[in-house]
Amino acid sequence: METLKKNKKKYSIYSFNVNGIRAIHKKGFLDWISIANPDIICLQETKAQKEQLPDELINIKGYKSYWHSAEKKGYSGVAIYAKKEPENIIYGIGNNLFDIEGRAIFIEYDKFVLANAYFPNGGRGTERVDYKLKFYDELFFFLEKNYRDKKGVIVVGDYNTAHKEIDLARPKENEKNTGFLPEERQWIDKIINLEYVDIFRKFNKEPEQYTYWDMFTRARERNVGWRIDYFMVSNDIEKFITKAQIHSDIFGSDHCPISIELKI
Repeated sequence: METLKKNKKKYSIYSFNVNGIRAIHKKGFLDWISIANPDIICLQETKAQKEQLPDELINIKGYKSYWHSAEKKGYSGVAIYAKKEPENIIYGIGNNLFDIEGRAIFIEYDKFVLANAYFPNGGRGTERVDYKLKFYDELFFFLEKNYRDKKGVIVVGDYNTAHKEIDLARPKENEKNTGFLPEERQWIDKIINLEYVDIFRKFNKEPEQYTYWDMFTRARERNVGWRIDYFMVSNDIEKFITKAQIHSDIFGSDHCPISIELKI
């Protein structure tokens, strides 16, 4: 038993929708990383191609970085910084309908695979809601097919959906708005029925815990927010997670970072 304990590795994993990597770079992003010192950082909505970025953002000391950008400049995009080099990196889910928008990147280690995803916003009508739900389908089918029976699965990112009434400040007013539509919420139920765990709720069942606030209405000052950023973890890896947090004191975006600690 002592040998097993010694062989366990600890990972501090953060996720942050930065609403533009170049914008947040000017707001102390690198200083924050040096203070938080995570082992892995997953970013969403980077809004940049790699070649548009300065070297100090691509090559942060102590990290390797991996980028999956949208073909359209200034839009979408995901990235991962990792201290330990992954055994495998996959860019996209193999469906060009979604991959041209730079919505998912996967890094694989011995004991787990980490999927960093920026789920579509359904805000431009029913066609975009359908696109969003198809992305949920494709992403989780990809994970179930390729990884579920082999190792633990962690799916992190901006899901663009609040699951329960506790997850947004004004549920009644938003029942007919994307991000809280019944069909979107039902998809979170489906994920949980696939035996994934919304790990933050294992550690914290309190209301008024949000990860996104509308900037135009200055909603953050009043904490009129939404919890739409998640770590969903497969039930076989749940027991190895020792902490899950929302870092609402970190500014620079309309979202805030979330994190877990994994000891495996």
